[in-house]
Amino acid sequence: MAEQHGKALVPQIRFAGFTDPWEQRKLGEELGFLRNNTLSRAELSDSEGTVFDIHYGDVLIKYGSVLDAEKADVPRIANDAVANRQTCDCLQDGDVIIADTAEDSAVGKCTELCNSAGKKVFSGLHTMPLRPMRKYASGYLGHYLNSPAFHDQLLPLMQGIKVISVSRSAIEDMTMSVPSVAEQASIGAFFDRLDSLITLHQRKYDKLCVLKKSMLDKMFPKGGSLYPEIRFAGFTDPWEQRKLSELVEIERGGSPRPIERYITDDPCGLNWVKIGDAPELGRYITQTTEKIKPEGLAKTRQVYPGDLVLSNSMSFGRPYIMAIKGCIHDGWLLIRDAQKHFDPIFLCHMLGAPQMLNQYRMFAAGSTVNNLNKELVGKAIVSLPSKDEQREIGIVLDRLDSLITLHQRKLELLRNIKKSMLDKMFV
Repeated sequence: MAEQHGKALVPQIRFAGFTDPWEQRKLGEELGFLRNNTLSRAELSDSEGTVFDIHYGDVLIKYGSVLDAEKADVPRIANDAVANRQTCDCLQDGDVIIADTAEDSAVGKCTELCNSAGKKVFSGLHTMPLRPMRKYASGYLGHYLNSPAFHDQLLPLMQGIKVISVSRSAIEDMTMSVPSVAEQASIGAFFDRLDSLITLHQRKYDKLCVLKKSMLDKMFPKGGSLYPEIRFAGFTDPWEQRKLSELVEIERGGSPRPIERYITDDPCGLNWVKIGDAPELGRYITQTTEKIKPEGLAKTRQVYPGDLVLSNSMSFGRPYIMAIKGCIHDGWLLIRDAQKHFDPIFLCHMLGAPQMLNQYRMFAAGSTVNNLNKELVGKAIVSLPSKDEQREIGIVLDRLDSLITLHQRKLELLRNIKKSMLDKMFV
């Protein structure tokens, strides 16, 4: 994270024009501790009250390194009388809030407050509010205190097993690496732009996911209707309703046991399709991490390109299209459209539509095992239009999936860039 030049510390990556070494200072001499309150989340409101309260759970989960009090969703102290009785300090622009308690090593996560409008903001339960005692550029402290350079110092100071915490005295004795205010400003502006890009793509991704969910709900008939709410021009015929088992073959996978005896490194082995081989993005299974010996075929279920597989776990239950030949274990259901009633992309989307998932849950209600099985899936009622309409629906939903995947990949790329920069731009 840093290079040593004699006794000088400099980051691996820095902006042109900055060459001076960073200074190391004691945190307790740079940041002064303020008073927080101990109101629980139950005493806060999303809309009532005039005093805002930054709760540790929101610091850990919801807020980034910089929190704009004007734009962010900050809870309020529900009762103004309760708020007025608090003896905690009112936070200013540039103050930082550290969450001192968590259930994992996220303890110590920090957010820097942007409060240029001067809202009345308190720091809440399990937080440590601090105020810089000298000038720091906006955005620098929030990102630095969340960087590996600072967090790695914090790890040995954490205490507890189920609930982890860090003490004020421990944090006071930590060291901080501080560049010039001008370099701080460049770093803060860089991460602000990066965070804005991440937020932009997150919003686009979220909107597309909502749109996809709405289309799945409205492009398939529901409530016994033979007509969807939304359909393409030129299609007016009612959809046909049938039991899924009347239209496709449904079989459970199988596992040769003990499986360790059948796993092979031979490239001529059979592709062994596990849940982990299903891609996070996209709907096609294109490769497997393991293969099994051909003699295991008699104890498993073979699948071919074009077949659909569905995890039999109710917590997963997402359908995939096989792009390779392989074998599936008993955690999968095979769905084969041998009679070619369906466009495969349409069928894949239909099996994951809310109308199908709701039927699965209804059929499984009261069962001691909350898993999908051949009989449960087979008795689900499906609605199918003409092949031409199926293809049109499949094309639209696939395009939506492609856009969702595009923004998800951009998000991952930007987050990886930020992670790398946090590691290399601080000492």
